Amino acid sequence: MSDHPQVTEKAQSLIKTLVERYISDGQPVGSKTLSESSELSVSPATVRNIMADLEAKGFVASPHTSAGRVPTERAYRLFVDSLLQIEPLRDYDLETLRRKLDPDMSSQELVESASGLLSEVTKLAGLVTIPKRNFVLLRHVEFLPLDGNRVLVIMVLDDHEVQNRIIHTDQKFSEAQLKEASAFVNEAFMGRSLATVRDDMIASMKRDRENMDGLMQVTLEMAEKAFSVDTRNQPDYVLAGQENLLGHYHAEAFESLRELFTAFSLKGDILHLLDRCMDSQGVQLFIGQESGYELLDDCSLVTAPYTHDGDCVGVLGVIGPTRMAYDRIIPIVDATARLLSAAFDGSRNHD
Repeated sequence: MSDHPQVTEKAQSLIKTLVERYISDGQPVGSKTLSESSELSVSPATVRNIMADLEAKGFVASPHTSAGRVPTERAYRLFVDSLLQIEPLRDYDLETLRRKLDPDMSSQELVESASGLLSEVTKLAGLVTIPKRNFVLLRHVEFLPLDGNRVLVIMVLDDHEVQNRIIHTDQKFSEAQLKEASAFVNEAFMGRSLATVRDDMIASMKRDRENMDGLMQVTLEMAEKAFSVDTRNQPDYVLAGQENLLGHYHAEAFESLRELFTAFSLKGDILHLLDRCMDSQGVQLFIGQESGYELLDDCSLVTAPYTHDGDCVGVLGVIGPTRMAYDRIIPIVDATARLLSAAFDGSRNHD
């Protein structure tokens, strides 16, 4: 639950009505409208008194240009934590998501499809982090000798990506030795993640290092250096639909929107925020200033982690104005994360 002063049931009912009306219309809501729209049988005068108390407690604000009131971040947080009624997605919508997250896609294609789906279905901006590098699967590897003690490693990853890496070995290996080591790795570890290849190979071989033959010694050195996971260039994210945000902001907020688009392109703050979601369970919300990043003060971010074999490998989410339709966005994000996880697991089962 959020940290807020005690709010009466009548006040909570008015907050619920205020938030729902403001999300729907985007306009300040007057006491008369709240009185007529609310499930309470109270007069506009009573509503005004309750709203004045809520304003003093920081749940509502009065724009200078209107007698009506708008919800603050505190009101949104109370609404999401305590008052929101979420309907599960329709079977038709779930089937649409499932169909477009095909397990036969590569990891990059799945991420791009999920990002586009989030944007398309919510009419906001969808973003999905690219899976951590240690999740990427090895499809084929070749070790080729270069001059001195250098070896060219050519890896085919996840069906499409080709990565070249030069490693420095402790001794010079012949072309025949490297070819034999390549064949061994391809036969034993094709379709496994880079981290798994390296860890399993090193663990099994080190147990019997004294009795290893020449092939095993060559292969062990290749594994220790060629399949190390490079954490210096952590993956970023795929973003879709940022142009959708233009229709949700008033003209006076365009400067803030321009700064947000800059943050999208620079990616640093957004990535740090998404990294904080990696260890969370289920859907997580950052409303306005809760993100801790000034550029996101006028936004809400709804995220959920996606997994492979139960391990979190990335995060997806939707970013939009604080007056987004949380009752619709939350189940979409939750379902997309679950279906993306299932697609990644399904694609690995095809190996």
